[in-house]
Amino acid sequence: MAPILSKTLLMTALLTLPLGSAAPVLAQEAKPREAVISVTGDGESAVAPDMAVVNLAVVKQAKTAREALDENNKAMNEVLKALKDGGIAERDLQTSGFSIQPQYNYPQPVDGQQQQPQLIGYQTINSITIRLRDLAKLGQVIDQSVTLGINQGGDIQFTNDKPQAALEEARKNAVAEAVKKAKTLSEAAGVKLGRIIEINENAPRPMPQPAYRATMMKEADAAVPVQSGENNYSVSVTVTFAIEQ
Repeated sequence: MAPILSKTLLMTALLTLPLGSAAPVLAQEAKPREAVISVTGDGESAVAPDMAVVNLAVVKQAKTAREALDENNKAMNEVLKALKDGGIAERDLQTSGFSIQPQYNYPQPVDGQQQQPQLIGYQTINSITIRLRDLAKLGQVIDQSVTLGINQGGDIQFTNDKPQAALEEARKNAVAEAVKKAKTLSEAAGVKLGRIIEINENAPRPMPQPAYRATMMKEADAAVPVQSGENNYSVSVTVTFAIEQ
């Protein structure tokens, strides 16, 4: 009879082991969640721009595509030569668009019947993007380009070649604001602010600057007046703090 009793005790012990080992897990799951407070802080930093990105274009129309292209090429080559002679490097000049399009005249309907469009010529557009690192020359560059054949303008975007310092300042301001908010909220709630658990930063973004748009006319006889202002860089961070119990 003794061997049978031993087997029974062994099986009972094995069956009770999983329940005993699960006890720490249940105790761990029952642990109260840590109290936290999450706040968002925004920071800005203003800095004068040191570079302008300018979009300019030559638009020509002629009876044939060949004539329109030749006229456009002549004007654009003169513009590019003047820009390079003025000290703008090859790497700061980039063709940003080119097209040749037929131009049609659409006659009014006759007796309610639509008339066939009439081909009247061709239009060529050649666009360039200029990165100008000397802002003092911006008005002169626009004026000279118009004189040489630029007759359509796009945007002027004032930017910074190396905005890292401004972004770092904006980050510091954002974190400082988040800490200030957290202290205010914790004091209002009657709790004590603890350690920082997590900091998340949103993608930094320069605030948009007013764009300069114009149709460039040949009558311009002086440097175009342009104001560069300041660039504002903003950063947003979310900071999570522990609340001391």
